[in-house]
Amino acid sequence: MTRFENGNPRQRPMMRSGNPFLKEDTFSVVDGFHLTRDRMSLEGVANKTMLLLGICVVVAFASWMTILVNPALGYILFFVGIFGSLIAVIAMYFMDKKKAMYIGPIYAALEGLVLGPLSGIFEIIYPGIIIQAISLTFGVFLIMLVIYRLKIIKPTKNLAIGLSAAIGAIMLIYMVSFMLAMFSPFQIPYIHGNGIIGIGFSLVVIGVAALTFVFDFDFIEKGVNSGAPKHLEWYAAFGLMVTLVWLYIEILRLLSKIRSR
Repeated sequence: MTRFENGNPRQRPMMRSGNPFLKEDTFSVVDGFHLTRDRMSLEGVANKTMLLLGICVVVAFASWMTILVNPALGYILFFVGIFGSLIAVIAMYFMDKKKAMYIGPIYAALEGLVLGPLSGIFEIIYPGIIIQAISLTFGVFLIMLVIYRLKIIKPTKNLAIGLSAAIGAIMLIYMVSFMLAMFSPFQIPYIHGNGIIGIGFSLVVIGVAALTFVFDFDFIEKGVNSGAPKHLEWYAAFGLMVTLVWLYIEILRLLSKIRSR
């Protein structure tokens, strides 16, 4: 994180983040930026995160209504959301952080196209599961915020390295699983089932996603304290949005496994 003293930036060691977007250079000096009134704030990050969530919810509702009225169009939009959100994530990883104010809302809308039909289908099969999943998602978020504030879990370098490795392994498993489902009749055994291994796998993934919040909060706080530029509020909100969506989907999957036993 960059600390500013007498208008000159002085670098000090930074903590790695488990979130690939809130990474080591997220809050470094941008375009010769110095302390100004247009600085990043916790309130700004919170407001922009809520805006992205609002966009996602509105689009999710509209996409579910679409699939009920016009299933063909609804499923086309569903797949547009899957591949579009993936492209948005990859683009945000490599593009200028200033573009987050545009890519963030687009990503939220694309995720809405996915979460609407996905949540609707789960709700039909398991009535009441959406409220449970949403409640647990924000419950975990608040618990991790308290844990971070109380310093119960400290965002150490070793933990960050382990978390990054775990996220990479999980993403690899899901990628292989997706490819197998698309192009073969086979699937990775056990992890998608409602047995002990399947439920255990979901709990591990949820734990990894939850730990990511600790590093997200740490990086955002350091960005605010160091006087990072205001446009990085969008970048931070985008990172939180990615984690929240991931956590919600994993909790939804866990609840469905438990209720199908």
